[in-house]
Amino acid sequence: MSFFIILFTLLAGIMLSAQSSINGTFSKKAGTLESAFLTFATGTLFLILIILFFGQGDVLALLHAPKWQLSAVLFGVGYLFLTVLSVPIIGVTAANISTVIGQLIAGMVIDHFGWFGGVEIPMDPKRWLALVCMMLALYFVYKGNTAQTS
Repeated sequence: MSFFIILFTLLAGIMLSAQSSINGTFSKKAGTLESAFLTFATGTLFLILIILFFGQGDVLALLHAPKWQLSAVLFGVGYLFLTVLSVPIIGVTAANISTVIGQLIAGMVIDHFGWFGGVEIPMDPKRWLALVCMMLALYFVYKGNTAQTS
């Protein structure tokens, strides 16, 4: 089963890169906010249908969730908006690597302190090395991008 989860996650990453690229190009014509709006409006329509047929039937349970948990919505909106804004400027690869580095940093801090009910996994030299390698990858990809556009 974990093989399929990894495969699904890889597929999601491929879809995310394609979506970032398409939205970045679309935003040049329609605007950044408009591109983000189209993505969220379309996603909302699809989710309404999915909820109707496969949901657990208690949409109002959202009203009883702790307010801090609802803040995740703002992070999703911020992510999409910033990605649409950055892809036309730095490219899909640099934007995705930057996103992954941001996720690594946030994930390592969250793991280290066990925030949000997660398991505490302390920072260690291997984790720092992984972060340094990702930063190097971003540096080389970004430098390769700027060399191509110069």
